[in-house]
Amino acid sequence: MCNLTMRIRMTESRERRLDHLLEATGENTKSKALDVAAEYYIRMAGGSGAVPKGQVHELMTVATDQGSVTPEEIATILDTDELPVEYERRWSVGERE
Repeated sequence: MCNLTMRIRMTESRERRLDHLLEATGENTKSKALDVAAEYYIRMAGGSGAVPKGQVHELMTVATDQGSVTPEEIATILDTDELPVEYERRWSVGERE
């Protein structure tokens, strides 16, 4: 196991951003929250050896090829382990929640 230490100069805005990231990811540590965010970005953006074409590229390709994309198709394309995306369609007439 490699035990490298990385130092990041923390500013108020970075500290605030990390706090928001902890809350958004539900992770308990900054390192885990950063891992989740990095994995998500890599999957969405692509452009790396691991993920040459990201899911945003896939979404744009489907939209271009089909002319439009349904919410269900968008959810299927953008769904990841880091940020699950589901689409549910529900109608109600005459009922109030």
